[in-house]
Amino acid sequence: MRIPKHIGIIPDGNRRYSVKNGRAKNEGYAYGLEPGVKAVRMAKKYGVAEVTFYGFTVDNCRRPIAQVKSFQAACVQAVELMIAEGDVEVLVIGDSDSKFFPDALRKYLTPYVVGEPKIRVNFLVNYGWKWDLYGIAGGHVVNDLKSKAISRMDMIIRWGGMRRLSGFLPVQSVYSDFYVVDALWPDYQDEHFVDAIKWYQKQDVTLGG
Repeated sequence: MRIPKHIGIIPDGNRRYSVKNGRAKNEGYAYGLEPGVKAVRMAKKYGVAEVTFYGFTVDNCRRPIAQVKSFQAACVQAVELMIAEGDVEVLVIGDSDSKFFPDALRKYLTPYVVGEPKIRVNFLVNYGWKWDLYGIAGGHVVNDLKSKAISRMDMIIRWGGMRRLSGFLPVQSVYSDFYVVDALWPDYQDEHFVDAIKWYQKQDVTLGG
């Protein structure tokens, strides 16, 4: 079986899930925590070396403050849950100079190792593709890939039914196969992950060659 070395995960649908269940939109992010743990466990089972989660973006911070606080807290909890799993290397990438970046995650801006890592898990927190690709030096825009510590993604799985990348690591996603799960992220099932791996087997991976 051909297994992707690196899988990107776009965990979309938290707000829709919350509304569907009669709750406020900002309550939905907490329901996405357990699915993240389950997805990483499946990745370990299949021997995936690296997983990257799309936490929240610079653009997301334009949402109502109650939602912003909720997804900030959810990202902190997600990292803590991953560390509690053990045998993992964790890295957080995002604009840490912004007021929206959670202080609790600053110590993970460099690789944080727990036990004997069986998988690398990256979290994009307060991430923006423009922030990632460009920087300012001497008053001029310069190429400055902030996410260079993250490897190229072989496959991206997006929950929630949307067919777009939403600015997700434009450099690392350049040759990624893109699989969409129509179910909302809080409705995650291990079968979704298994189906994505089976689908990946059928793809003609040439990397342009």
